[in-house]
Amino acid sequence: MSEDQLNNLQKYSACDISDALLKLEKVEEGQRACAGFLDGIVFHVGGSISHGQSHASKKIIAPAFTVQFQPKAPINGSDSLPKAASSNISPGSQWSDLVQSKTMVVIQQPEGQKCAVVGGIHALNIDRKGAKGILVSGRIRDMVELRKLKCPIWARGTSTVGASAEATAYATQVPVNVGDVTIKPGDIVFCDLVEGVVVIPRGLLEDVTKFLKEHAEAEDGIKYAVKNGMSVSKAFAMWR
Repeated sequence: MSEDQLNNLQKYSACDISDALLKLEKVEEGQRACAGFLDGIVFHVGGSISHGQSHASKKIIAPAFTVQFQPKAPINGSDSLPKAASSNISPGSQWSDLVQSKTMVVIQQPEGQKCAVVGGIHALNIDRKGAKGILVSGRIRDMVELRKLKCPIWARGTSTVGASAEATAYATQVPVNVGDVTIKPGDIVFCDLVEGVVVIPRGLLEDVTKFLKEHAEAEDGIKYAVKNGMSVSKAFAMWR
């Protein structure tokens, strides 16, 4: 994908992206149609985003760099650790040293943990390496330090407890799950401060871009017609 392709998405909202994915994604029978929406993920901190900016500038759009954490010990009375991808983090290495610039760092934390998997030191390192943002399907900490960084951070919540209490980084650049959405390395993470976070599968980017242009024209037509007295039913019939 090119920078131009990503920049072109700035004119749209996360709701527009989900409308596109609802039409384009194939949903297996019995599965829920998520349309890329990451439920429960909210913006927490980040020096490069302020609430005074225009709507178009309140978005971070970047390919995913994924990190998978796993529990340090068996949970719920089981005798073994959950199965995960093969570890590709060398002993003695730190996961944040592997992060690539211009990516959105997407971190899967095991469900139900009370610890944070991102704190001041790792976030500082990610910020220094030029990542576009951090997204955690779990908790973050050291909020005072995180507020000083340029790198914006989305998460489910916060904690005072460090990762070493419950979690360990296990693999990078593997598929990760955030709720019901599977995110693969290189998928496009669309973080909209106003509307929420949506993920576009990399293979659908061109189709999504084409749909968005046509969809925007139709939406504008519907809104113009309704504003000028047409019923929604008639406007939908005309434009959809």
